[in-house]
Amino acid sequence: MGKKTPLYECHLEMNGKIVDFSGWDMPIHYGSQLNEHKQVRAEAGMFDVSHMTVLDMQGDNVKGFLSTLLANDIARLTQPGKALYSCMLNENGGVIDDLITYYMNDTFYRTVVNAATRIKDIAWITKVAHDFDVTITERTDLAMIAVQGPKARDIASKLLPSDLQASSLALKPFFAVESNNTFVARTGYTGEDGFEIMLPNDDAAPLWRKLAAAGVKPSGLGARDTLRLEAGMNLYGTDMDESITPLECGLNWTVAWEPSERNFIGRQALEAKKDNIDTQFSGLLLLDKGVIRNHQKVIVEQADGSTSEGEVTSGTFSPTLGQSIAMARIPKTKADRCWIEIRGKKLAAKIIKPVFVRNGKSCIEPR
Repeated sequence: MGKKTPLYECHLEMNGKIVDFSGWDMPIHYGSQLNEHKQVRAEAGMFDVSHMTVLDMQGDNVKGFLSTLLANDIARLTQPGKALYSCMLNENGGVIDDLITYYMNDTFYRTVVNAATRIKDIAWITKVAHDFDVTITERTDLAMIAVQGPKARDIASKLLPSDLQASSLALKPFFAVESNNTFVARTGYTGEDGFEIMLPNDDAAPLWRKLAAAGVKPSGLGARDTLRLEAGMNLYGTDMDESITPLECGLNWTVAWEPSERNFIGRQALEAKKDNIDTQFSGLLLLDKGVIRNHQKVIVEQADGSTSEGEVTSGTFSPTLGQSIAMARIPKTKADRCWIEIRGKKLAAKIIKPVFVRNGKSCIEPR
């Protein structure tokens, strides 16, 4: 038996199919992953993400600490509630984790890290924080519910505490608001609008049931994965890990090179490598029948007629597009076609930008 979130009994009540996920008993679906995926794209669905780790970081020098810890520039955050997506790197530039950090005030930031990397993340963060006299507090008293879809904010805002209803609805993307230990962020992992709501453990199940009564369908980890892949969002441990730098997994945009004097962990390694990257992180759209899966071989033909190989990092069938899609690390190429080796056959695929669907609409140019 794994660890259980405060919503575990709700999952059982709603016929959730429970599986192990990084040591947690979590719902993979509630009967139909496909229906849950489509519900999020069309209306609203909700996910239990309480297995993720919330860390509060406080101290007079917390900004200096985060400027060292993160590859993105925490100094960009100046408004309370503003969020920043960043990678946290090791000395070799490899990705320890990707995470979101919220600016609360000059001495207080909140960071959310992945469930699968919790132990190593906390160990690394605590080690780095030691030199900055920063206090790290794991908020085990908080649960987290993600409400996603075109109708998500409108429905969820009405069910929040009265003092958060108007302010949450007025939030700009990548901002958050907090009151009485309830924290509402306009963020998500699906390519749809919505909220990620952190709230006391005892308040989680009542809100979950109210959302369900209002028409927000419970959705499992299966739909969350197909949604994030359609949206071109990386999954840690699949699309990147400690052996992969942001420059090799499509996250170049999260590395803040300026100011040049900011010496974040991993900077020197990235600077030495950035002009010598021989791979590209691309989206793939299968043109033949079949389903792309992780780790399948990608064959690319170069201009001189030679071929070279890459690898699928995330692959699935896209319910929205009705085709199989993938993200892959492949040799640099100017070609717009490649082949994927599936069950001993070479199937044709189109090389595109690794974003397939956003806000319920296809991002694929017509053939």
